[in-house]
Amino acid sequence: MTSIEFQQTLASSAICAGIGVHSGERARLTLKPAPVGTGIRFHRVDVPEAQGWIDALGDLVHDVALGTKLRNEYGTTLSTVEHLLAAVYGLGIDNMIIEVDGPEVPIMDGSSSLYTDLILRTGIRQQARRARYIRILKPIEVQDGPKSAMLLPSDDNGFHLDATIDFDSEAIGRQRKSILLTPRSFARELAFARTFGFYRDIKKLHSMGLGQGASMENAIAVEDDKILNPEGLRVEDEFIRHKILDAVGDLALVGHRLIGRYVSEQPGHSINNLLVREVLNRPDAWEFDTLESESTDHAETALAHAL
Repeated sequence: MTSIEFQQTLASSAICAGIGVHSGERARLTLKPAPVGTGIRFHRVDVPEAQGWIDALGDLVHDVALGTKLRNEYGTTLSTVEHLLAAVYGLGIDNMIIEVDGPEVPIMDGSSSLYTDLILRTGIRQQARRARYIRILKPIEVQDGPKSAMLLPSDDNGFHLDATIDFDSEAIGRQRKSILLTPRSFARELAFARTFGFYRDIKKLHSMGLGQGASMENAIAVEDDKILNPEGLRVEDEFIRHKILDAVGDLALVGHRLIGRYVSEQPGHSINNLLVREVLNRPDAWEFDTLESESTDHAETALAHAL
């Protein structure tokens, strides 16, 4: 059974803190359990109460320049949500309140590793309502120049991701990876993959007011055909693994778990959000579904093995 039958939340609250990669500002996160049907909700506690709530939904995406930024109807924004959302979705959490006291989710080490470890150490609690899936029935495709992304039907109950990147740099080159997403595969194969960027773009980022917290402690720095980080890569194909990690976080903004196949050429936040919006605009291409497991084992058993 690759999909999780029941909704899940955290077993208890968890706290962490770090700096934002673009704002350079320190922020504290508190991850809290939430009742069934809540979904994933952010709460900016540094603004007035009514203005601070931001649902993790694709139609609230405000900007996709070098990250995914959400904005609610009051104009309150929250940046760089994708790595945290990837861990939340990848580990099978449906309901959570995420309190944050700043404008940006901390970048940590540039991957989802620390968020994944925090969630697994805290524990995941199964809830008494079946998870609601979006099952893809017809192809849903978007394209933007050389970038493309699609969701296709699957012949099983899993969520498969297949992505390809091609960079004019020998340090990256052309890479492709396919994965069946489960809590175990996310924790072991994707969570550790760091974000990356070209060293030549740093001055441009700074002129845009971005990248204020960026360093080789939270990103892979590439200069021409070389990797500048002294420790090198964690795995040879870390770049494509991170792109798939980003896709998991961006697709979490559909608001439900997915059953289907994601296929993308040159994936990124912009094309992923176009795909999420197309899903929301194409109710003819999918249906809601729930699953019945072939086993009586609790879903979190898979998470124990993820460690």
